[in-house]
Amino acid sequence: METSDRILGRLTALHPKKIDLSLGRMERLLAALGHPERRLPPVFHVAGTNGKGSTVAYLRAILEAAGLRVHVYTSPHLVRFAERIRLAGSLIEEDRLADILARCEAANGEAPITFFEITTAAALVAFAEEPADAVILEVGLGGRLDATNVVETPCVTAISPVSLDHREFLGDDLGGIAREKAGIAKPGCPLVVAPQEDEALAAIEAVARRAGVPLVLNGRDWRVSMGAHGLDYEDGLGGLGLPLPALRGGHQAINAGLAVACLRHQRHLPVPDHAFAVGLETVDWPARFQDISGAPGLKGRFAAGARVFLDGGHNPAAGAVLADAMAHEGGRFALIMGMMANKDVAGFLAPVAGHVERLIAIPIPGQACHDPRAIAAAARDLGISAHSAENFHQALAMIGEPARILICGSLYLAGQVLAEMDLPPR
Repeated sequence: METSDRILGRLTALHPKKIDLSLGRMERLLAALGHPERRLPPVFHVAGTNGKGSTVAYLRAILEAAGLRVHVYTSPHLVRFAERIRLAGSLIEEDRLADILARCEAANGEAPITFFEITTAAALVAFAEEPADAVILEVGLGGRLDATNVVETPCVTAISPVSLDHREFLGDDLGGIAREKAGIAKPGCPLVVAPQEDEALAAIEAVARRAGVPLVLNGRDWRVSMGAHGLDYEDGLGGLGLPLPALRGGHQAINAGLAVACLRHQRHLPVPDHAFAVGLETVDWPARFQDISGAPGLKGRFAAGARVFLDGGHNPAAGAVLADAMAHEGGRFALIMGMMANKDVAGFLAPVAGHVERLIAIPIPGQACHDPRAIAAAARDLGISAHSAENFHQALAMIGEPARILICGSLYLAGQVLAEMDLPPR
């Protein structure tokens, strides 16, 4: 049997010459595959700009703590493609992945289709063929026309905080972006909404009204706050005292709260109270302010007690939540940073600048990324001492002996670092 990597390589050649966000290609392929999207267990569908991946991780951890079998679809992967498709608790095995990809390739033929569309179809086939209690789908881009938006009756939909990102596809209008995200809403299905800027919230509410969607709004229908020793969550069903999440940063209160609200406002699966606490304590989501200080590849590089963190955030809103996480850790950080060419370097760095003592900018091998010299120049404009390096290992050698180091700016970079450090997601 061919390897999944070989098939995935061929699938990239089917990419349309012009990318138009549309569900037409997806609907055609799913029909040829016998409509796997209609044979799924209860579906949790999550959109948003920042925090949707963490919200998915909390949903999975809580449901699994309740003893349920959970399928999960996320993107992008960090180290290997199989991370995108988790079947009933485990990453999809190579033989099964290759078989399903080959079947999707045969069903599609030579018709144009995006890589994300055909691999999303593969995930849906896998989910339809393996028994489970729930499916969690993370939106890839936008919502209304995203390839995941083919499930007609999810049990709950959710929108994490919306901000400006993927402007080449979604534009610069925050309200317009929020309307696209809200396009996952389905009549009669609760739409659970995290805190939003006023413009985004107004757009989401307008979509919900037109579609007959019951809204579950943060600040009105559910609340969460973080204290020194835990989270306080409250909604119309009562309150929950929960432990601090295993994922670091004050912003994780909102992501955890959104997941709890989703589970408390659906009626398909019973979730006992103890599962919420266990899920928050055991959740795992790599490259989200992840402490990699103990990685074998870092042994002996820094003084005892030095902390090394890894984060894949890459837009101004991610910079803001990173700033909060850095403030919580205390002290100033040395940054090693790479960023894709279509991202806003200055917008990302502005919120964190006060927490940074120096920065080394690097390229992201194999990707269309910002020139490290341009990143360094943008950092210096913000008052950060900054230099550039040719690669990650040279940056490590240049960074000195700080007490805190943050590697950041891109999920692609984060994935390469995890591979280098022999810390692949499992």
